[in-house]
Amino acid sequence: MNRIELLLIAANVIFSYMAFNDIHLFNKYKFQVGPIKNGEVIRHLSSGFLHADFSHLLFNMLTLYFFAPIVIARLGTNSFLLIYFTSLLLGSLLSFQYHKNDNHYSAVGASGAVSGILYAAIMIYPEMTLRLFFAIPIPGWLFAIGYMYYTIYGMKNQIGNIGHAAHLGGAIAGFLLALFLDSSIIHNHLTFVILLAIPIVYLLFFEKKFIR
Repeated sequence: MNRIELLLIAANVIFSYMAFNDIHLFNKYKFQVGPIKNGEVIRHLSSGFLHADFSHLLFNMLTLYFFAPIVIARLGTNSFLLIYFTSLLLGSLLSFQYHKNDNHYSAVGASGAVSGILYAAIMIYPEMTLRLFFAIPIPGWLFAIGYMYYTIYGMKNQIGNIGHAAHLGGAIAGFLLALFLDSSIIHNHLTFVILLAIPIVYLLFFEKKFIR
């Protein structure tokens, strides 16, 4: 495991564990629209190192553990960090924009950052095989397209206790940065790139909550 990847996982585990046992710490640093409006912008970053429970933490860290090496091997450690933190912040900002009229909306988790790393890895290696529900084999490119559409649907219909907007923002960051950092992806996988770009363009330019 790369040292930077290990440090990120350790930071998530330590900070999340501390907050599991300290509700004041959890409430002070979680993403919440009202406090952010009042100037507590650190929550955009700090909420990405908090998790709702151990299973939430475990799922995100396992995803990071499996997909970070693909990004690091192809793009390098600095690019990996750029994708991780840009995805974290864009996911939080997109969530803030989408829920800006609900001061009580709150969320936690590294899901935005992890989604960015996942999508960057799939852009690099779309032929990879993923296991849907840990059992059903599915090509990476098909998962990426399907999950993008599901996330938009889940966000617009408020399905489950999931930060769909943060996931989407992270995925968009991972998608765009992978193309910027490795232009050969466009040449090698143009159809895949276009299919992923369609829902992103629709959402950002035609979804009223984002263009108001």
